[in-house]
Amino acid sequence: MIDIDVARRLRAAGLDWEPRDGDRFAIDTEDLREETFLLSSMVIEPGISRSGGKVLRFNGTTEWALDSVEEGEVVWIPREDQLREALGEAFLALRRDPAGTGFVVDLARGTDSRAITAPYAEDALAGALLVHLSED
Repeated sequence: MIDIDVARRLRAAGLDWEPRDGDRFAIDTEDLREETFLLSSMVIEPGISRSGGKVLRFNGTTEWALDSVEEGEVVWIPREDQLREALGEAFLALRRDPAGTGFVVDLARGTDSRAITAPYAEDALAGALLVHLSED
């Protein structure tokens, strides 16, 4: 799972989130940012607030007395498959680095390509997506 700081950078770079079952997110407050939540229609579901904004509603008593949280207060933490999907056609390959100590994402850049390396596959994909979003 990518770090919340990387997830914040992806959001700032323009990665849009349409909440769906199975998505992970964190509530971006000092007390809760280390806690990861899983969006599930049985427990947490997206909705619309009375003012018309998007909210994530906690059903029943599953999460203390937290009823809902505004979508702007949460940070989506995309999974490996979601990062790969967001890269679209810019994603060329995900492979182990030659030393076997990490992963490399080959990213299309016009007629060239660029290799993004990180210790974990999700981190390499997130790094590649940050590069890709900054080019647009």
